[in-house]
Amino acid sequence: MADEREIKNPDDYFDDLENMEFEEVDLTAEPEEASPEAELQAEINDLKDKLMRSMAEAENIRKRGQRERKDAETYGASKLARELLPVADNLARALGAVTDEQREASKALIEGIELTQRELLGALAKSKITPITPQVGDKFDPNIHQAMFEAPVPDTKAGHIIQVMNDGYMIADRLLRPAQVGVSSGG
Repeated sequence: MADEREIKNPDDYFDDLENMEFEEVDLTAEPEEASPEAELQAEINDLKDKLMRSMAEAENIRKRGQRERKDAETYGASKLARELLPVADNLARALGAVTDEQREASKALIEGIELTQRELLGALAKSKITPITPQVGDKFDPNIHQAMFEAPVPDTKAGHIIQVMNDGYMIADRLLRPAQVGVSSGG
């Protein structure tokens, strides 16, 4: 909407300013004192704000402490488990290399190794450490598998597992060690 006023000569504006009355303000004067009630209310509001912020910070610290305690309980065994996983691997390799003749000749020894392996895996399971056991023919998943090599194998699909070198392990919902596998690059 256009301004309906008549456009004045710029000099007329200055004349209007000279004729206007302005209230005189003393810039050196002290500001007016607030009433004691207003000061108290301002202080109460400030203290309420500080209290609410402190309570929120305390709650955040409590929640963070609970989360850190839970993580320590769940994932605290990670370092020890990483050091014990090669032991589990070696026990599995040893049992995998036993022939039927050796099993008959050293039945008690082989049963002792099997018992040790079960006990170790049971102790790991109590700490929420579970094995990842891929099978030949499974699809390669980079989230839980580590490709150690890739080779063309006839009659296989590209990206499928052709050999398992080591099982992987999870601790609760986190990867502790990926399963080490060989992957097909196609036929």
